[in-house]
Amino acid sequence: MKNMSNGSAKRAGAAAGAPRALEGLRVLDVTQVMAGPFSAMLLADLGADVIKVEPPSGDAARQFAGALGKDSSSFNAVNRGKRSLVLNLKVAGGRDAFSRLAGSADILIENYRPGVMTDLGLDYPALAEVNPRLIYASISGYGQTGPHRHKGGFDLIAQGVAGIMSITGEPGGPPIKAGVPIADLGAGLFALVGILAALQYRSRTGLGQHVDTSLIEAGVALSVWEATEYLSGRGIPEPMGSAHRLSAPYQAIRCADGYITIGAATDRLFRRLCDVLNHPEWVEAPEFIDNTSRVRNRATLAARIEAITAQTSRSDWLSLLEANDIPCGPINDYAQVFADPQITARQMVVETDHPVLGHLRTLGSPIKMSATPPDDRRRAPLLGEHTEEILTEFGFSESERESLRRAGAVP
Repeated sequence: MKNMSNGSAKRAGAAAGAPRALEGLRVLDVTQVMAGPFSAMLLADLGADVIKVEPPSGDAARQFAGALGKDSSSFNAVNRGKRSLVLNLKVAGGRDAFSRLAGSADILIENYRPGVMTDLGLDYPALAEVNPRLIYASISGYGQTGPHRHKGGFDLIAQGVAGIMSITGEPGGPPIKAGVPIADLGAGLFALVGILAALQYRSRTGLGQHVDTSLIEAGVALSVWEATEYLSGRGIPEPMGSAHRLSAPYQAIRCADGYITIGAATDRLFRRLCDVLNHPEWVEAPEFIDNTSRVRNRATLAARIEAITAQTSRSDWLSLLEANDIPCGPINDYAQVFADPQITARQMVVETDHPVLGHLRTLGSPIKMSATPPDDRRRAPLLGEHTEEILTEFGFSESERESLRRAGAVP
């Protein structure tokens, strides 16, 4: 893979010049906003040469809140480490050029509505004819098949359709979406799993394949406990606030100055918690004698615990619980998250310099690898920053590049 013109230092601990896990793979990233860009960025972190193919207007995320010109910190958050190629797929020359790029690519990721790439003549069957080794991943709102396949997909809509909003929030309250875009990010991660599995299959057979996932399926697939509750005949799950469906006590607990979390979900941990609370008799009480009983009576149990914890501060309770090896923690806001020494020690914040946005503090990679650590310090590309470089690498002559410019296929 070529050295990226917007590269910077590798992660601490990586040997200088050491290859990364996916080095040598070439990816065409024809996606926008969140799910697709996130999936492709993880491939870039792991060493793939990810070429972000953008329309002349750029990825819509470039214009999100806080944007300066055609760049935003939100765009940077899911597009680091890529190269940007502006290519107008609405004109024949742009489509022909894209097909030529796909002929020597290893992976293609797209998140258009189903049918759009077919109408462009750039769907999997068409490109597999050009490149049978191509792994073609599609991320959409509802998937490539089914009665709702043509509907657009957004995280909020997906969380509603997938049931997530029906079980989030307090009992009796209005529907609440998960605070993070779990359907978008989940779809990106499931696509990545499919891509990596397809790479392994290709290593054995020499053949690529089509990977198809969606925001709706990601939301449903991540609802493991809730789906199990319904499918096993135990009724329709309802919101439970911070409590757990299968374990108690396992929830946010009120203290004198706010809340902490306590996860005393096993008999051993519950016994230890009862001792700390000076109520060892709760262990033998019929309503709390085992986990099934505690789950059935979780509201009563939480009220009894809070009657004690509400008398003392969060810091005091955290110190006492931790001293007795009872799982617990603070409920941090994001200022506290990024001041946490554990987050710092795990390198979850990295420093990046951007030519438009200036100095950025950005999220690091949660993937730690001993031999091939991810490189998460490279900034996102400027719009079209690598257009000429990429076309030259793919063998487009100077006259061909000029023809593409005259046809409006590239700037």
